[in-house]
Amino acid sequence: MLENLKKLERHINSELSSKIHNSVIKNDELLIEVGENDLTEVVQFIKSNEKLKFRQLIDIAGVDYPEEEKRFNLIYLFLSHENNSRLKLLVKFETSQTINSITKIFPSANWMEREVFDMYGIKFKNHPDLRRILTDYGFKGHPLRKDFPLTGFNEVRYSEKEKKVVYEPVKLEQNYRNFDFESPWEGTNYLKNKTNIEKDGKKN
Repeated sequence: MLENLKKLERHINSELSSKIHNSVIKNDELLIEVGENDLTEVVQFIKSNEKLKFRQLIDIAGVDYPEEEKRFNLIYLFLSHENNSRLKLLVKFETSQTINSITKIFPSANWMEREVFDMYGIKFKNHPDLRRILTDYGFKGHPLRKDFPLTGFNEVRYSEKEKKVVYEPVKLEQNYRNFDFESPWEGTNYLKNKTNIEKDGKKN
């Protein structure tokens, strides 16, 4: 397995030497880093090359590192059925950059890129239908960004009265503001008190 990955790494580096920024084998997986401008050319190569045959796109995953200059990472996961091998393609880029869509090479990337756009706000150039896919159309912000607030001023719910999704200020009942932080292994206070009362009753 490891030897096959090394051969794969050598072949890709020899064919795309000027476009590969870094390559590493870790946890029995090959990771290749490329520049954002070379993404579509590299994806087309690994799909059409007769030795590689990475003809299935498994997923596109986003990662957010807000403290770094190139804040966002995109990781493309590919599978070669013929060679029984997998490949991870990594692209790092800044917040303001737009990434080329690979929908013309892999049509299945359509919904995957829409999900990344929805969750991270990453925009894809030449995407045929780039709009939100998991959140409501009027949703503000991108939930998987590290700076997305865990609590906000508005909540979304479906209104039976209005027969549509509505936005309204968050309202927390007072009893939801009081939390019991006791360890569940030790038992919460009200359970301890109840146990003590039962013990006293048996003694009497």
